[in-house]
Amino acid sequence: MRAPDFDLLRRQMVRDQLVERGIRDPRVLEAMGKVRRHLFVSPEHQPEGYEDRPLPIGFGQTISQPYIVAYMIEQLQLPPEGKVLEVGTGSGYQAAVLAEMGARVYSVERLPALARQAGQRLRELGLRATEIHVGDGSGGWPEQAPFDGIVVAACAPRVPDALVKQLAEGGRMVIPIGEAFSQSLTLVERCPDRIRTETLCGCLFVPLVEERDDPLPG
Repeated sequence: MRAPDFDLLRRQMVRDQLVERGIRDPRVLEAMGKVRRHLFVSPEHQPEGYEDRPLPIGFGQTISQPYIVAYMIEQLQLPPEGKVLEVGTGSGYQAAVLAEMGARVYSVERLPALARQAGQRLRELGLRATEIHVGDGSGGWPEQAPFDGIVVAACAPRVPDALVKQLAEGGRMVIPIGEAFSQSLTLVERCPDRIRTETLCGCLFVPLVEERDDPLPG
């Protein structure tokens, strides 16, 4: 059986799943055209690595579909070399896209095994503008705040106050808000005189587990 042409599949992904669905930020499109998504899933799922759907990465977690990754990052409107907090490292794919765009990425993952695997993968790919911390993502990473952007890859019942406080002025956060089967991707922006929120679209993410919840094994 002939091996998939991953370069061709990645170009098709960018064209059909991103450009055709309205993603316009050239930095996002360029980065997602470079980062090899198939390397961020388990070997048995690599042939499916560029399909328009989430894929399992173990521990009950998934890698988001390419369009959602692109859309969330585009909504951040990051400045060049912006500083980003990612809540939910997962396999490291979103962090890789952000780093490829030139961002400085600080990523929090509650599962030590996923954090180790993602860190090793990012180092092997030469994407060293990333730091991964094992901990409760709902509390953010206050020691590294403020952030130009915060992207949360898990659903919370409400916007965590701790994350809002870690946004720089003009900074933007994209986070899924809601319950298990009723979620909305939400934009939170720190304006000079207020915190602005906007509902973007429906979505479906795994729940954001806070420190008081039982951790999964690592």
